[in-house]
Amino acid sequence: MMKMDVISLTSSFPKVATHGFLTFSPLQAVLIPRKLKISKHGKQRVVCSSPDTHDKVNSYEVSGTGRRQAVCQIVALFSALNCIHTAPGAAEPEVDGDYEMYKDETDKFSLLIPREWVKGKGRADQQRMVTAFYPESDEVSNVNVVITGLGPDYTRMESLGKVDAFAETLVNGLDRSWQRPPGQAAKLLNAKSKNGMYYVEYSVQKPSQSKIHLFSAVGMAFNGWYNRLYTATGQYLEEDADKYKAKIEKSISSFIII
Repeated sequence: MMKMDVISLTSSFPKVATHGFLTFSPLQAVLIPRKLKISKHGKQRVVCSSPDTHDKVNSYEVSGTGRRQAVCQIVALFSALNCIHTAPGAAEPEVDGDYEMYKDETDKFSLLIPREWVKGKGRADQQRMVTAFYPESDEVSNVNVVITGLGPDYTRMESLGKVDAFAETLVNGLDRSWQRPPGQAAKLLNAKSKNGMYYVEYSVQKPSQSKIHLFSAVGMAFNGWYNRLYTATGQYLEEDADKYKAKIEKSISSFIII
C-alpha cells in the first residue's frame, strides 16, 4: 500500500489577469511550485525543488485576442482534444512487480509509480491541485501531477499551437542564461505529440548548482463543469540519472487521463 502524506506548497509566480475568467500564471499551469513540503508526523521536509520562473517578472495583463495570444505564447496548455475527451486509444500500461498503478477516481487520471515511493496530495492554490510521488531518501527526484482549472474559451487545444512551438516557449520562459551575470539555463531536449498528449523533455541548471532533468506530459479533460489542464512532470538530478531516469520516464509515459 502506498503511503500518503499531506502537501503544503509555497509559490512565487507572475499572474495573468483574465478579466472575469480564471486568474492564474501561465507557467503555473505546467510547473509545480519551487518548494513542495510534505507534512509527516508533525515534521516538514522539502521533496521538490522544481525550476522556478523568473522571480522578478512583471504581471501580464491582456484581454480579448491579446489574452489568447499571450497565453498561446507562454502557457503550457497543450493536447489535441475535442470538447473534451482524453486521448482515444490510449491503453492502460501493464504493471510489473516494481511498480503499482495509481488511479485517482476523483480527478480521473492514472499512472505507474515505483512501488516503494511515497504519495502526497494537496493544493498549490485555489486553482491548482497537486499529487506528488517521491522516494523517501531523495529530496529532488519526484513525479507530480498538477491539475489547473481553465476558462471556458479553452475547449480545443489545437488552437494553442504545435508541440514544438509550445516546448520552445516553455523552455525559453525558464531560461535566464542570457542575463549578465548569467542566471538559470534551460535547454529543450525533445518534444513530441502522441495520443492527444504533449510530451516535453528539458533540463534546467542554476549557476553553481546541479543540472535537473525533467519530463512532462500535458493533456486536457472536461469534468462536467469546466475544462482542466493536467500536467504530469518527473524530475531528477543529472548525476542520479542511472538511479531514476528509467523509473521517471516509465511513470510519465504511463500517464493517462481517464
